[in-house]
Amino acid sequence: MARILGISGSLRARSFNTALLRAAQSLAGPDVQFDAATLHGIPLYDGDVEQRDGLPAAVLALKDRVVASDGVLLCTPEYNNGIPGVFKNAIDWLSRPADDIPRVFGDRPFAVIGASPGGFGTILAQNAWLPVLRTLRVRYWAGGRLQVSRAATLMDADGELADEATRKLLGEFVQGFARFAAS
Repeated sequence: MARILGISGSLRARSFNTALLRAAQSLAGPDVQFDAATLHGIPLYDGDVEQRDGLPAAVLALKDRVVASDGVLLCTPEYNNGIPGVFKNAIDWLSRPADDIPRVFGDRPFAVIGASPGGFGTILAQNAWLPVLRTLRVRYWAGGRLQVSRAATLMDADGELADEATRKLLGEFVQGFARFAAS
């Protein structure tokens, strides 16, 4: 059984990416243990705080969840054609101290998906993640690509992903990534 940790890179209560993450969790299948996380409680990175106080509890908790997983699925928004600051900030915290990078990231399978209200999905944010993930030496899954465009039109009144075609693609993506992570 593959253990996947999905992380939403948005703090917004009705986030398209958190909805995408919930849908991914529900479509993962019986052979996948899918855990979902958000970035709530992670402060802005400050090296002085790290030196004085160590890693914040929210960072340690998320780091433990990453380490316990077989693979990590990043659900990224795209802000101004790039990675949202809050998401990059969380990954920066997770990479501290630097000598812990191999344990947390090294050769761990990662994949990136995303939802956006715009017409291009999150193609630029997903591409911007590649050098970050390469630097952290993850094993990036390039076996699929999922960029959800015009996400507001695909959600129901409760803010859940309702579009069946997108749900089918998402289920195939998550199951493919889970097989990759388990291998």
